[in-house]
Amino acid sequence: MAAIYEVNNNANPIEFTVLGDASTIQLDPKLLDHILTNLFGNAIKYSPQNSSIIFELNLSSDSINFRITDKGIGINISDLPHIFNSFYRASNASDFPGTGLRIAIVKQCVDLHKGKISVNSVIGEGTTFTITIPK
Repeated sequence: MAAIYEVNNNANPIEFTVLGDASTIQLDPKLLDHILTNLFGNAIKYSPQNSSIIFELNLSSDSINFRITDKGIGINISDLPHIFNSFYRASNASDFPGTGLRIAIVKQCVDLHKGKISVNSVIGEGTTFTITIPK
């Protein structure tokens, strides 16, 4: 999980939980690095300092599930259908630098693993990205 160390600036503790047997995971390490680096990068970027980011890894018999939850600014419901598009920036993200590529990159990497990604968000409360990749 090198991606966690690369993006964490020690201002946001990461709470990591694993459910299931992680010894049999077979994913492309470069794609996994892109997924985690970009999701954690956004979670840290849009969250207040010292707020925890929750990272859950759940391994079932047929899938690998990642869930990353932050307590950041959240995403407007009107922006949610567009956040997987390249260069799209949520309407409340204008005060933060960026290109709007991170989530598009994550989506492409998840698609290459034949997985699914979903997002739930509440303005002012945070965002959760859930990724499911078949084994």
